[in-house]
Amino acid sequence: MRHILVVDDDPPMLRALGTGLRAHDFDVTGAADAGTALDLAARRPPEAVLLDLGLPDLDGLDVLRTLRAWSSVPVLVVSGRTGVSAHVAALDAGADDYITKPFAVDELAARLRAVLRRPAQLRPREQVELGAYTVDLARCTVLPRTGPAAGDGDGAGAGAGAGATPSEGVHLTPTEWRLLTVLLRNPERVVTGRDLLTEVWGPEYVKHTNYLRIYLAGLRRKLEPDPSAPRHLITEPGLGYRFQP
Repeated sequence: MRHILVVDDDPPMLRALGTGLRAHDFDVTGAADAGTALDLAARRPPEAVLLDLGLPDLDGLDVLRTLRAWSSVPVLVVSGRTGVSAHVAALDAGADDYITKPFAVDELAARLRAVLRRPAQLRPREQVELGAYTVDLARCTVLPRTGPAAGDGDGAGAGAGAGATPSEGVHLTPTEWRLLTVLLRNPERVVTGRDLLTEVWGPEYVKHTNYLRIYLAGLRRKLEPDPSAPRHLITEPGLGYRFQP
């Protein structure tokens, strides 16, 4: 069964979509707001997302842009907004398709099957080496690297980072995942603090620079061999942050 994340703030609609799509052999997880949706998408990456635009905590287009910062999952916008401009805005923000309410569940299921059949476009690497760890962006796992090169350049090998033992992976929170993914998909490029805050938390958080300090410190404690002298998650004073492979 294909795992689908359905995001809609109307409880009857959320229930109806869940029931209808399960009848078409989809595994459905529901979310009634943007924050829950983004956490679920990071915690258990879906194979496709159905996204309503009228959410209580964040506009659906901002959710879409945030999701696109760290995921290439197919997104089908399901909205009551009509008109060419609404469709164009959603497609420009990264949607794969757009269906206007009301609609038939059979058509919705067919559109889902269509986007799931499309061949994956060229995407950034899904596995990235970060010091003593291999980060799998598709599976949301951080596992110690194996072999003689695992500790090269870090002087710590499998013992690097406070977040794992040699045989265990590192647990990251959904927000840590979103932040780390943006950096890893832009290797050696400075990502401004404003861009990180917008992509991970949303545009209304651009002044909350303390969030970045707190979450970067947490990531360094978990992933860097010496969090006080980071080698991979670098602060560029006055500019932003950079991932150094």
